[in-house]
Amino acid sequence: MAYSESVKLEKEQTENVTAPRKPRILLAASGSVAAIKFGNLCHSFSEWAQVKAVATSSSLHFIDKTSLPRDVVLYTDEDEWSSWKKIGDSVIHIELRKWADVMVIAPLSANTLGKIAGGLCDNLLTCIVRAWDFDKPLFVAPAMNTFMWSNPFTARHLDSISGLGITLIPPITKTLACGDYGNGAMAEPSQIFSTVMLSIKSPAQFVGNGNGL
Repeated sequence: MAYSESVKLEKEQTENVTAPRKPRILLAASGSVAAIKFGNLCHSFSEWAQVKAVATSSSLHFIDKTSLPRDVVLYTDEDEWSSWKKIGDSVIHIELRKWADVMVIAPLSANTLGKIAGGLCDNLLTCIVRAWDFDKPLFVAPAMNTFMWSNPFTARHLDSISGLGITLIPPITKTLACGDYGNGAMAEPSQIFSTVMLSIKSPAQFVGNGNGL
């Protein structure tokens, strides 16, 4: 290869590595009726960032898959197990952790909150959290009944995840799906989006091709 061609190739490779790119946001839903808003949440983020989605088995009861943006891939527990056949194959929860710059769990159910606080990892979502690099942001937007939100266990669990560096997007007070009125409803998708977006100083901090999927 001629010297000039070699220099040109090296320059192109350097530019590909250092060129700014959109943030990579991993959105995850756990089993709460608030997951009916998950499609709206994905649309809010997909206009600003690269988005991949994760859903627990129970959240799929509430998520309308047709409401998701067409370019957003949805990963489930089934994908975690079906994608691995032999040593050397990709492990989905590790690849997603590598890929993401930021993770957002919305809604975060009381059950999944308890699992994360206790270090449990029995599905794709909680395995990603257990493998998470806490130098990268992780946000949670809880959604649960008012009495579940005010339960002493919830306060203990929130203290535990706060110690990990997880950022809470607090629930709001309204009439809940069960008919009770009180605190515990998931923050609106627009509020979740603006909180995450404003926490990132500049999209220019995300460069290169990165790792993972």
